[in-house]
Amino acid sequence: MEKNRNALKVAVVAVLTAVVVVFTMIVRIPTAKGYINLCDVAICFIAFTFGPWSAFIAAGLGTALADLFSGYAQWAPISFVVHGLEGLLVALIVRQKDSVTIPFVTKILAGIVCMATVSLGYFALSAIFISGVSVAAAEIPWNLLQSGVGVVLGLALAAAVKRAYPPVRSLAW
Repeated sequence: MEKNRNALKVAVVAVLTAVVVVFTMIVRIPTAKGYINLCDVAICFIAFTFGPWSAFIAAGLGTALADLFSGYAQWAPISFVVHGLEGLLVALIVRQKDSVTIPFVTKILAGIVCMATVSLGYFALSAIFISGVSVAAAEIPWNLLQSGVGVVLGLALAAAVKRAYPPVRSLAW
């Protein structure tokens, strides 16, 4: 039975990876050296609902694949690292063993960590590998906006799905 459960979790992560790709590609607003999108909505939803490993894999692979498919291959490794860490860290913060509801303070902390990971991660890595400090700094407000919207909408989506289908918690990995 455990083997079937693990196969189900792998299948769920594959579907969640595809969801991240779609959320990343469906709305793209160009910026100085890339684009902002809705990937953080999917990533935060996954982190709040499916746990740290699911969030790490789906967020990292999903955003990297979207960059490759969209012609932004130079961003794929950076997106993998930044968004993979974002999903992992947010999920670790909100991980609840006993409680069904996540305390408000924990949600705020997860939001701050999400926004800091995305904005500082992209700033540091793009300044080093792609665009230089001045262009990377110009992207910070956009990354804060993208991740902030992602936290709010991802949290709302996670709450709605957990309310509508409580067994989804058993798929956390």
